[in-house]
Amino acid sequence: MVTRVATVAFEGIEARAVDVQVQVASGNVAFVLVGLPDKAVAESRERVRAALLASGLALPAKRITVNLAPADLPKEGSHYDLPIALAVMAAIGAVPPDALAGYTVLGELALDGSIAPVAGVLPAAIAAYDRGQGLICPAATGPEAAWAAADIDILAPRSLIQLANHFKGTQVMARPEPAVARQAGALPDLADIKGQESAKRVLEIAAAGAHNLLMNGPPGAGKSMLASRLPSILPPLTPRELLEVSMVLSVGGHLAGGALTDRRPFRAPHHSASMAALVGGGLQAKPGEVSLAHHGVLFLDELPEFQPQVLDALRQPLETGDVLISRANHRAVYPARFQLVAAMNPCRCGKATEPGYACRRQPNERCIAQYQTRISGPLLDRIDIMIDVPAVTAADLILPRPAEGSAEVATRVAAARAIQSARFAALGLDHITTNAACPAPVLEEIARPDKAGLALLRDAAEAMRLTARAYHRVLKVARTLADLDGEEKVGRLHLAEALSYRARGGELAQAA
Repeated sequence: MVTRVATVAFEGIEARAVDVQVQVASGNVAFVLVGLPDKAVAESRERVRAALLASGLALPAKRITVNLAPADLPKEGSHYDLPIALAVMAAIGAVPPDALAGYTVLGELALDGSIAPVAGVLPAAIAAYDRGQGLICPAATGPEAAWAAADIDILAPRSLIQLANHFKGTQVMARPEPAVARQAGALPDLADIKGQESAKRVLEIAAAGAHNLLMNGPPGAGKSMLASRLPSILPPLTPRELLEVSMVLSVGGHLAGGALTDRRPFRAPHHSASMAALVGGGLQAKPGEVSLAHHGVLFLDELPEFQPQVLDALRQPLETGDVLISRANHRAVYPARFQLVAAMNPCRCGKATEPGYACRRQPNERCIAQYQTRISGPLLDRIDIMIDVPAVTAADLILPRPAEGSAEVATRVAAARAIQSARFAALGLDHITTNAACPAPVLEEIARPDKAGLALLRDAAEAMRLTARAYHRVLKVARTLADLDGEEKVGRLHLAEALSYRARGGELAQAA
């Protein structure tokens, strides 16, 4: 007789169904595990054996065969421990086999029989609910699974004994409640920054339309301070965005205590990050920083210090909004619709743009060009707004604290985003909420400039040698400027300001 228990295997954020099949038969005493397991899955035999012994159960002196079907799908991770143990327990009569029929099971076993948390519980719960099943998961991840649906049946035991007692009816487990992450204090406020009024204006525009932003300026000008205050003016995640972000964080093992938050992600990897760390990969094709920043901000400080190959790996996710990681026996797709914010110095020493400064090694212009060639032209072409951030003077620092802070700016940003969401919803594009994600055919309809603006755009496109991508990104920024002003039509003034944010891009592209 074969006992079956349902579990899942992860391909990106998709949870594919896996059938754990156990057969206990006469023959040589052995515990055989088949079905293309990796090292962590193969080692589950010893964890299962020890956990059952600690729970008062001994494996029979027979041949136990465990098959993970489909056999051609790679099985990775330690979450197969609990379904294998329950299937063995059902096969030897320790738990009723029919009690497990309506559940998807995942969890890691400790040697004392306790159940340790695993990654990917939220997408597993959603997949189980879609298949009309309940979920058995570790107690630590029960609050995470509870977000899948209000009526999904969830069992979140702390140990094998507690789960066995539940099925026997001697101990009843309560359904876990969804957990909300506690906010770790207030976010940094824009009112902390003195001076840099033009940079604050650009930060508001970038937040309103989710536009990619590059800030260029000397050390100490406040580029990192500005970027760190961007989350304080961004609107909270919508329910759909919250679900997508939480699924990526769950698969990556970044949901602390199974608690969700509606704050947008803000990821700031160090410039020594590898390509696998930034875009995803590794032995188990885990999500990278671009996916962990989905529907949030990816801040790259000291942009030219990143490896050129790593930076160029951003080109495809910036364009498509997802990342495809392919390996010889594995393929995973992760969402990566992030807002890129980058900061850089004009040259290696950062002083080439200071009045009266002369580089000792070579002319300032050559020093600047040599440093900026580390950023490729195609990557710069995907950045919507590029600005110079000048050094802050002592006169700016002496000024009193600005009256307008993040709360006032966030109100205007939220109003502009509400206009965008309503516009795209009216067009039947519910999955698009910002101008930055607008496809080109729709953009030409919603951002058609007036006659004066069209003439300006035509002349500027020829003078600045705008590519087709840069042309569309100018229109997107102009559409956002019009939304901030509450204007239905994109005017000449909006286009002029949007074009001014590409002037710096032309210089950088020539250097690259």
